[in-house]
Amino acid sequence: MHPGEGVHKSFKVNQLEPKKFGNVKNSSYLCMDKLKCMSLRVLFYIRRYKLTSQKKCPIFLRITFNGVRAEMALKRNVAPELWDSKRQVVKGKSPEAISINEQIRVFEMRIYEVYNKLVGSGEVFNANKLKDAFLGQNRNQVTIAYAFQFHNKRLEAQIGKQYAKGTYDRYVICFRILQEFISIKYGKRDIFLNDVNLSFINEFDFYLRTKRNCCNNTTVKYLKNFKKIINFSRNMGWIHSDPFVNYKAKLEEVDKEILTEEELKRLINKVFSIPRVEQVKDVFLFCCLTGLSYSDVKKLSEKNIFVGMDGNKWIQLSRTKTNVLTKVPLFPLAIEILNKYANSVECKKENKLLPVLSNQKYNSYLKEMADCLGIDKNLTSHTARHTFATTVTLNNRIPLETVSKMLGHKSLKTTQIYSKVTEVKLSDDMAPIMGKYENNNLKIVNN
Repeated sequence: MHPGEGVHKSFKVNQLEPKKFGNVKNSSYLCMDKLKCMSLRVLFYIRRYKLTSQKKCPIFLRITFNGVRAEMALKRNVAPELWDSKRQVVKGKSPEAISINEQIRVFEMRIYEVYNKLVGSGEVFNANKLKDAFLGQNRNQVTIAYAFQFHNKRLEAQIGKQYAKGTYDRYVICFRILQEFISIKYGKRDIFLNDVNLSFINEFDFYLRTKRNCCNNTTVKYLKNFKKIINFSRNMGWIHSDPFVNYKAKLEEVDKEILTEEELKRLINKVFSIPRVEQVKDVFLFCCLTGLSYSDVKKLSEKNIFVGMDGNKWIQLSRTKTNVLTKVPLFPLAIEILNKYANSVECKKENKLLPVLSNQKYNSYLKEMADCLGIDKNLTSHTARHTFATTVTLNNRIPLETVSKMLGHKSLKTTQIYSKVTEVKLSDDMAPIMGKYENNNLKIVNN
């Protein structure tokens, strides 16, 4: 046994849990020959004497069948102190550990799947033939649909822990659009991952820009999500090359739509006769005064309100998108809006502080609201957050670091995007030198 090896994993495949592999009665994982199955052993181990420049060891897989061994590298490396030789997994919950352990689990499952197919065919085989069949299946039988669904199912299980539901939804939508493209362009429901090349990526890019009329940034974001699936597949060992290596596309800088001071005051003083529009106005205005995003204000409840050291009411919550804790002091007007809905039956029923509609209806009413106010801007749920960052705070000389904390940004660079568009910031920066260049002898000459 090599140094660092663990105990062989030996399984009776016909005793695998139904919950893990589906309907046992019809499962392809059922072993057709119990005695042969018991002679199949799978081992994952590290070779400690093959340290890389980063002081990591390569992980290997060994298949032992009827006393004959066949080995292969997983093309993944791990620090020797993080390898659990008994459980044959990487210790910890880092993204890399999770990724490697997932690959180990999938490889193990697929080996038994290939084994059962060989047994079912009645073909005579040994460990090396089992390895070759496994490698052939692993390279050629993993499709885009399988990779996407595998990734999305894993991501779905982490909603509320490491990921927001919106992140999961974006991958689901990207997968649906990609399937639509494959069906129209190639007349197929699915294709193998190995068939994805630069030509395929460029065609998908063209399809998004033309057939679906996506703008540059939307197109780039869809391709970015697809690239993450490709990288995930490479980490799983399903493919070995990167078809995105020569794909070049960049996000374009877009001016963020905001309300000016005058437009914000116009909104504050406007009372709408239609209850739904009035509710949308209140929620939108509340976000303008707090910087909360749509997803954050939608989940706002009594537990998020507290009295600070200054004796005033504050909001405290973990941002849905980044899970970063943010604290924002409440303007008196924001408190008035909360008090307005304190006895709302709808809010009490859902244990929420404000009556927030679905995002689609919310944005639809915002456009109607903008028309009534004579504001020629495309108001969305994001506009309120941008307005808080600029008109309400930075334009009133609130320090960038403070605004960043209230917005729940992980990096100050994210907040600096807002500071570029404020005239007050430019005025403040230029004020110290405005009187530097003077010429008292300069006279105006009238022609």
